Amino acid sequence: MSETTLLLGGRIYSPADAGATAMAVTEGTIAWVGGDKAGRALHPDAEVIDLEGAFVAPAFVDAHVHATATGLLLNGLDLTGCASLTEFLHALRDYVEEYPGALVWGHGWDETWWPERRPPTRAEIDRAAGGAPVYLSRIDVHSALVSTALVDRAPLARGAEGWSEDGPLTRVAHHHARRAAREALGTAQRREAQLAFLRHAASRGVACVHECAGPDISGADDLADLLALSAQGGVPEVVGYWGELGAVDKARELGARGLAGDLFVDGAVGSRTAALREPYADAPTTSGALYLDAHAIAEHLVECTRAGLQAGFHVIGDAGVAEVCDGFRKAAEIVGAPALAALRHRLEHLEMVDEQQAAELARFGVVASVQPAFDASWGGPGDMYARRLGRERGTRLNPFSRLAANGMLLAFGSDAPVTPVDPWRAVQAAVHHRTEGFGISPRAAFTAHTRGGWRAAGTDDGVTGTLVPGAPATYAVWDAGELVVTAPDSRVQRWSTDPRAGVPGLPDLSPDAPRPRCLRTVLRGRTLYARDPEDDDLE
Repeated sequence: MSETTLLLGGRIYSPADAGATAMAVTEGTIAWVGGDKAGRALHPDAEVIDLEGAFVAPAFVDAHVHATATGLLLNGLDLTGCASLTEFLHALRDYVEEYPGALVWGHGWDETWWPERRPPTRAEIDRAAGGAPVYLSRIDVHSALVSTALVDRAPLARGAEGWSEDGPLTRVAHHHARRAAREALGTAQRREAQLAFLRHAASRGVACVHECAGPDISGADDLADLLALSAQGGVPEVVGYWGELGAVDKARELGARGLAGDLFVDGAVGSRTAALREPYADAPTTSGALYLDAHAIAEHLVECTRAGLQAGFHVIGDAGVAEVCDGFRKAAEIVGAPALAALRHRLEHLEMVDEQQAAELARFGVVASVQPAFDASWGGPGDMYARRLGRERGTRLNPFSRLAANGMLLAFGSDAPVTPVDPWRAVQAAVHHRTEGFGISPRAAFTAHTRGGWRAAGTDDGVTGTLVPGAPATYAVWDAGELVVTAPDSRVQRWSTDPRAGVPGLPDLSPDAPRPRCLRTVLRGRTLYARDPEDDDLE
């Protein structure tokens, strides 16, 4: 007889039974959902887990991560909390004193919040670092501050596109510096960082991540090691993407799902490298950087489509999006729109997209892999987007409602380490977009961060990412506090049911509400994370 686990006394987020309080799992598959009394009668020999009122929902999928870099942030120099240039330099100095002689890998500085409104100079970095090699990526990871000692390890950075004698490195120079820093990491340090990240993701209710790797991001060895670590089990599943043109054989050799992810069409708004149709408002001499044109984009789409692989690109600025749309049109002339749509090619970020482009991309079956925390962090009339682009352009980014209304599949992610792995925050941010009318419903937002992630990676069997009989038992258990839920129309109610979907409501997603606390994360019946009851606070 197969062993069955019966979860009782909770709130089960399932379209199979809007009032379900129990769920049975057999051999990694959901066997049944319903009420407690029926569950005991139908599964008298099951191992019983008392949920004590906890909320059970499909586990999250983070559709865009950089595992090693995030793990290094968890274990390394975290600059995300620095409120000034002075505080930044103190943090660097203290870290070097604590770890003398080691490579300093840090992340998260953002000068737009600092009173000085400038990053440190290389001379200031050198003085604080005391001769140590230093690589410190900006919050968007599209530029980095480095020490002279690291530049000496990356001689090709000098004079390359994006080189600066005294300021942050961008573009090609940044890639050279990042590669030198990455090569200074040992295998053991890299594995420790990857494991730290995967365990952290599991503690946030995430059972699957999409690693967006590439030659300028992390390297083939890094992706191979991460996929091997995932295959051993006990951690979230890793879906790998390799961002390189003309690399079909390499993608297959690595076991990557596709040649997608961070294959750069352009850069990022914060580093002023996102490709714009008009110059940056705070730097009128530049319109960003366009790394791929429509011809190269089309060639990549055709090659991947013919090889049966997902293609995809990183694209943020409006000039970049226009180039991508042109590339899809050119590819459709060669292989046909249905063939493109069948592969569900994907775009990462897709921040500056108009109505016509959204409709066209939807026709080509494109997945929008987007990050709601970007808007929460930098959207609105007075924050970074508006300062870089001006208020009119800066408040028109990340139009989730436009993408959804045109039929694009949404898959939510964090782009960690750019923003933290915090799925409930992402769902909340998508609902309460900082631009009126750009948000989506709680149910749509939650679906984009669960089932949407599986579908974006090619799993579209109709049940994965839901809690229904026959689906993989991939779920998370949450302490969601009192029975306060957010209805589909965003009204806060007591325990409600969405009559359109036949599923119970989600935890309160109002901006000031505390986010649920993860108690357990399960992937196909195997527990990845179980909260220590003596641990009062993981945050």
